[in-house]
Amino acid sequence: MEYLNDIKKPSKKEQRIAMESYSALAATLQELHSENPEIEIEETTEKIKIPLKALKLLAKILKATSQGKPISVVPIATEMTTQAAAELLGCSRPHLVKLLESGEIPFTKVGRHRRVMFEDVMNYKNAKKQEQEQLLIDMMKSDEELGLYDS
Repeated sequence: MEYLNDIKKPSKKEQRIAMESYSALAATLQELHSENPEIEIEETTEKIKIPLKALKLLAKILKATSQGKPISVVPIATEMTTQAAAELLGCSRPHLVKLLESGEIPFTKVGRHRRVMFEDVMNYKNAKKQEQEQLLIDMMKSDEELGLYDS
């Protein structure tokens, strides 16, 4: 997936600017009541109407950037190739194909090629993460019951 290759950790300067911008935007968002507020670009004095949801997303992006986290924005309905989906899950493409063929992740075929929805891949990834967390909790409880874990 091309955009996954372009993701880079923000520089210290970008983090500092993002923190300043986030603080100002977060304070401003609390005072907004319009669904499509108008913002002004200071350098050009151009005014632009922006959906409130987009401004809230920008605030989340600025907050993550200020914390040094790399950011990528992907439209939810995006179709992905099996290679891109495998990269997102951190597995091989043949393993992903097995997941698709077993019905664990929905897919469609375009000619001979399988396509998966970004949302379906993320749902699978999140479900697996929850399963892992539950297994860890169960293991800890089991260890406590056996006296192997000090609480």
